[in-house]
Amino acid sequence: MSVTSAHRAVLLREAVEALAVAPSGIYVDATFGRGGHSRAILDLLGRDGRLLALDRDPQAIAEARRIEDRRFMALHRPFADLAAAARASGFVAVDGVLLDVGVSSPQIDEGARGFSFRFDAPLDMRMDPTQGETAASFLATADLRKLTEVIRNYGEERFAFQIAKKIVAARSERPLASTQQLATLVRETVRTREPGQDPATRTFQALRIHVNQELEQLALALPQAVDMLKTGGRLVVISFHSLEDRIVKTFMREQSGDRLPKRLPLRAAELPLPLLRRIGKPVRAGDEEVAANPRARSAVMRVAERLAGALERKAA
Repeated sequence: MSVTSAHRAVLLREAVEALAVAPSGIYVDATFGRGGHSRAILDLLGRDGRLLALDRDPQAIAEARRIEDRRFMALHRPFADLAAAARASGFVAVDGVLLDVGVSSPQIDEGARGFSFRFDAPLDMRMDPTQGETAASFLATADLRKLTEVIRNYGEERFAFQIAKKIVAARSERPLASTQQLATLVRETVRTREPGQDPATRTFQALRIHVNQELEQLALALPQAVDMLKTGGRLVVISFHSLEDRIVKTFMREQSGDRLPKRLPLRAAELPLPLLRRIGKPVRAGDEEVAANPRARSAVMRVAERLAGALERKAA
């Protein structure tokens, strides 16, 4: 089975429906992955429609370049570079932006990438293996305080200090270079865990998020996506854990005017005009999808629509 056929795009139908794809529309899939969402968008586009796909993973871009379609363009860029990449490609005002954030199934399932403790592999964890610091390098150089902060804040791990202390002690004897070394160390440190969850899960998540600056990337990409949207354009974001979803939820609330500071000394007419209107409630994968793809269980999709900006509304 090929990577493409093995990978299931999460909330595929729901995400494409939320984009409300118009045949002549212009869209950005800022996280191509293995192309499930992009291919579904292309199926709905007419001859004048266009789609730009981004991904920071060279393997994802190699898959994207197998799509021979004059309406489609793919770039090897992280979604934090969304605005610059879009401008360089002539995608200035678009009808929809899709972000399917977090690690992709192929990245986890390819043991050599070092994302999963199911395989014994070098501790890499970079989504773009051509640049940046590896997880092994971070573990070798970070001090106790930094290790604790990363594991606690990004892994939501209550034993973060104990794990960090064990890492510092272990690396003084030999470098932590493999996934199995780290997983074994964490399992020896964390004696209790939720049923069905490996004790190393939260630590691996924390390191992956830190190495790839996933939350910072998301926070940078969201306002860029809104600025690119035409009036009525849709922003669709699928996230897979609470840290990501919290950023998306807060951003959409603030941009829709639902979370203004209390007791502002302003009249209603002086309040900033909202840029977004939230569409519907958060969407989760149904039982059938979760049964077919257990990784969909934690997915949450949020949708918002671009409103006319202040200048457009004054002109009208």
